[in-house]
Amino acid sequence: MRKKFIAGNWKMNKTPSEAAALALEISEKALDAKCDVVVCPAAVCIPGVISSVDGTNVEVGAQNVHFKENGAYTGELSAAMLTDAGVKYVIIGHSERRQYFGETDETVNLRTRTALSGGLLPIVCIGESLGEREDGIMYEVVRRQAKLAMMNISADEAAGVIIAYEPVWAIGTGKTATAEQADEVCGIIRSVMGELYGDDTAEKIRILYGGSMNASNAAELLAQPNIDGGLIGGASLKPGDFAEIIKAASV
Repeated sequence: MRKKFIAGNWKMNKTPSEAAALALEISEKALDAKCDVVVCPAAVCIPGVISSVDGTNVEVGAQNVHFKENGAYTGELSAAMLTDAGVKYVIIGHSERRQYFGETDETVNLRTRTALSGGLLPIVCIGESLGEREDGIMYEVVRRQAKLAMMNISADEAAGVIIAYEPVWAIGTGKTATAEQADEVCGIIRSVMGELYGDDTAEKIRILYGGSMNASNAAELLAQPNIDGGLIGGASLKPGDFAEIIKAASV
């Protein structure tokens, strides 16, 4: 039985003091959580958030990691920097990184491998655009992204990777795939993992839904057999709503 996983992606929101306060409130509301709970603040907010959740069952993730150990990469963060700061998870390949900052399937793979070798647990994002869905190639897109993200990653390493299916057309739009649509694609991702690593490993990999999950639709989405949690955007900035999603994942 895969333990449910709820992660909040705060994106470019909250100042350090606001983030620390938000993290504290979330940790208080998540005291009875029976799922893994992670918050991913902006990099400048990480130290304060880690202090706020110290001793609680809330973990901290970053929103990106560079694929080099160090060097002349202005504005980037290495895996060693993040782990030394107390970060456990890292989001890789979010659609906004792909859309606005030139992230590719190749760099997603490089970052994923670097995260694993550097002691971070990657949350790897994949998903189709509206045009790709309307053209009927969403399955091919998702299968390709899943395979390329996992290149040169062993079965032992793969078991620790978390994959987030985030249909790009549902990110920040308020649109959501139906529970059945989301589960179907998560099932396809799991079948790809089975092709790459065998069914035993595929059954260990947690697959999240990341397309506008909120307090009102979380229970239905999380009840699906292939959806093991959520990568939450806007709702993770609202402690009450985020707590409802955590509650739905704790059943």
